Amino acid sequence: MTRRVTAPLAILLLAMLIVFDHATSDLNPYKAPPIFALGSGVEASGGFCGAMPR
Repeated sequence: MTRRVTAPLAILLLAMLIVFDHATSDLNPYKAPPIFALGSGVEASGGFCGAMPR
């Protein structure tokens, strides 16, 4: 495959992923976690294997 085939295909797949994500997600900026929460006291959700237990 050449770049003429691969590049548009990759862009199309990324665009389809973005459209799918926006169509299936609940977008509410008031419930979203802060982008940078340095020192805010907000804890991360989910699992992280390197996190120390309390």
